[in-house]
Amino acid sequence: MPDDRSADLTSDLGVGHRRIDRVLSHSYLEGLADLPLDEVRQLRHDAEQEEADLSYVRRLLQGRVDIIKAELARRRGEFGESGSIIDQLPRILADERTPARGLGRHSVVEPSRVDEHRRLVERLVGDSDLSALSGRTADQLEETLRNFGEHERQISEQRRAVQTVMDACASEITRRYREGEADVSALLPSES
Repeated sequence: MPDDRSADLTSDLGVGHRRIDRVLSHSYLEGLADLPLDEVRQLRHDAEQEEADLSYVRRLLQGRVDIIKAELARRRGEFGESGSIIDQLPRILADERTPARGLGRHSVVEPSRVDEHRRLVERLVGDSDLSALSGRTADQLEETLRNFGEHERQISEQRRAVQTVMDACASEITRRYREGEADVSALLPSES
């Protein structure tokens, strides 16, 4: 069960913030087929921006999870001769053996609230007292992993919901071009 910090995380990620509330509201896609094409594109863009922000927070959180897992592995002696977690950070954070997470969507949209997201994850990390991993017991680290897992689950649920909105907008745009309601030549640069 999520603790009080989970509610804070959800609040910080958008519940109460205008864009995600708007993107995930039931009315966001109402009348989509009747909207002008430029408005449908704007709806898609807003959803893409929110997806980029949620993806960024998720990646930040996943990095912290990977560090905690590595600390637990270090304690089990899985690092061999180079037992320092600091020495292992490049491998931990870019391990090709770990299946890539979040693949399948290409986005050219950059996160819009990077500093805000970093502060959010730093606050979550600070609440877990990860500044001194070696001073934490294995049970404490496991509890932190469970808490982070719950936060990541919440973020992933929101992200999937936003991706559903993105897909609906993209499908409407595609339908208009396919059925001739939109002119593909309007996308091409005009010759002077």
